[in-house]
Amino acid sequence: MKLSIFGAGAWGTALAVALAREHEVTLWARDAALIEALAASRRNTRYLPEAELPANLALTADFAAAAHAGELALVVTPIAGLRATLRRLHEVCGQALPPVLWACKGFEAGSGLLPHEVAAQELPADAVCGALSGPSFAQEVAAGLPSAIALALNHGGEARRLARALHTRCLRIYANQDLVGVEVGGAVKNVMAIAAGVADGLHCGHNARAALLTRGLAEISRLAQALGGQAATLMGLSGLGDLILTCTGNLSRNRRVGMLLAEGRSLDDVLASLGHVAEGVPTARETLARARALGVDMPITAGVCAMLFEQASPQQVLDALLERAPKAEDGSELG
Repeated sequence: MKLSIFGAGAWGTALAVALAREHEVTLWARDAALIEALAASRRNTRYLPEAELPANLALTADFAAAAHAGELALVVTPIAGLRATLRRLHEVCGQALPPVLWACKGFEAGSGLLPHEVAAQELPADAVCGALSGPSFAQEVAAGLPSAIALALNHGGEARRLARALHTRCLRIYANQDLVGVEVGGAVKNVMAIAAGVADGLHCGHNARAALLTRGLAEISRLAQALGGQAATLMGLSGLGDLILTCTGNLSRNRRVGMLLAEGRSLDDVLASLGHVAEGVPTARETLARARALGVDMPITAGVCAMLFEQASPQQVLDALLERAPKAEDGSELG
């Protein structure tokens, strides 16, 4: 299959490396100098230095060339770049627009829209499009270590076809028709990872981490269902699976944000030290806004926002969560 991947960050590079083992892949980046460096060294030294780029992986800074090269377009920009990339794909391809998948996670800053809602504004109504999401650190995918992710599409038959086409022995692809649930799980787990990093940084212990993941999953599920998603989806790869990985793995940038906040460092200092995008930071604000508009209770998310944007200390947020009135596990008040 001919694939065009838009975005040469860590995740875009990892997918290009993994998929080029079995497909004809073109990787696009807007920075021509980056493409020249990748071509010369066959490594993405800035974002994924561990991975060698396969000899058959095509590289280009020519958007139109990349858009016309693939039977499938895979957008792997940060969510801030999704809208512009989809709009440009539509402009370049017109009626010949191939199926489009995105592998970014979060709510668009400012609009608060999920990726499929952004796509609905930028692509034709009959466009075949959806999300690729799940527990997948870029470094491990590029290394060929076993991983499994979900492919959720607005067209069930196409989801199954593309899942079969992209599925490999090491990168297992599972079809899913709940696009909302998959996107919400992928977005909000990054917020929970910040909280988990704070808890680990404060040495709250393994019991606290397990409780945080469980109650965090309950928050994610409530929001997903309020937006039209299915609770069962959140028990799958893009829900529980991604949550566990991002909240416990040492390669998680969002967990790292939380751990640095627990050291008392400012958000600006934390973000400057990362060198990569931590999607959980802008997503936290948009998640809380959509939750409040829908009347969905998300106390962990609110606590993360208080630390990120209201100068609350990690200890203050922890104390506030521990002092909440007891409830039944389904969220109802105790009589």
